[in-house]
Amino acid sequence: MLVLGIETSCDETGVAVYDSDRGLLAHRLYSQTQLHAEYGGVVPELASRDHVRKILPLLDEVLAAAEVSKHALDGIAYTAGPGLMGALMVGGATGTALGFALDIPVLGVHHMEAHLLAPMLESTPPAFPFVALLVSGGHTQLVSVKAVGDYQLLGESLDDAAGEAFDKTAKMLDLDYPGGPVLAKMAERGQIDRFSFPRPMTDRPGLDFSFSGLKTHTRNLIQKHRGDDVLPDEQTILDICAGFQEAVVDTLVIKCRRAVLAAGMKTLVIAGGVSANTRLRDKLKVALGKEGVDVFYARHEFCTDNGAMIAYAGCQRLLAGERNEMTITATPRWPLEQLNVPSGKIKLQEPV
Repeated sequence: MLVLGIETSCDETGVAVYDSDRGLLAHRLYSQTQLHAEYGGVVPELASRDHVRKILPLLDEVLAAAEVSKHALDGIAYTAGPGLMGALMVGGATGTALGFALDIPVLGVHHMEAHLLAPMLESTPPAFPFVALLVSGGHTQLVSVKAVGDYQLLGESLDDAAGEAFDKTAKMLDLDYPGGPVLAKMAERGQIDRFSFPRPMTDRPGLDFSFSGLKTHTRNLIQKHRGDDVLPDEQTILDICAGFQEAVVDTLVIKCRRAVLAAGMKTLVIAGGVSANTRLRDKLKVALGKEGVDVFYARHEFCTDNGAMIAYAGCQRLLAGERNEMTITATPRWPLEQLNVPSGKIKLQEPV
């Protein structure tokens, strides 16, 4: 099955073509980072308009790169949620209109399920069952995954997600947008142990997360070391970045270890934008390696929002016989647990 994937949930326009026999044929991504940088965050209306501007040129570019005609497509998958309503509508309208014109099935895909399945695009994908850490700007969740659509929430953030905590802390330090990756890069030059940071909710049972207290602790530390309307000196900023990142990473690692041991599984998948964090990957590998647990993640380009993961996830469900009516589906808030287990048999297609 040849599937076109469209991702427009937030501030990145992604388009890809995936073939169930040959694997990923082509993908393209356009980031709106520069557009939103002057505002210090995503402006929904600007994001929607930019998706409109870029989606058709990207679609043509991907089809040309994959060397396939749109008439050869067997199905179309687009991100139906969660995300920004206007941005979701752009992808949904484009995918639905194209499906109607070509008379092929169309399917709205859950954004976080696509992230969860992104490691399946790698040459050595994980096998079910496994525990997944979904960690991004808007989500921090631990999920037991038995099959496509068979998800049980084990724990989640009660306030800010890990990615949000990174971004908001970066903003306190007046770092460039997007702040999270900049903070992580600066942390590489800082002294981890100079300041003491809490590891929130790790001193009690359970798998939920809370990063608001850590954020407040960091704000107070910044205030303590700054002058009148002047940020702390450069080395202090680097050390705060290092200590903050270490606290977030340690918290995630501790909860992941608890989750795989409680679930009795030997595989952990990490997915979402924060899964690209090198420190997180390194510490998870060491900590879980001691427990005999294998850790899987997508390559860096597929950690952030992209069309390839939408095409792959959509292909699996389309193969199982799922499809939408020819109406645009957009669900800004869509709990992962509400997804159904496909009624048709899914045989996960591994890339060649």
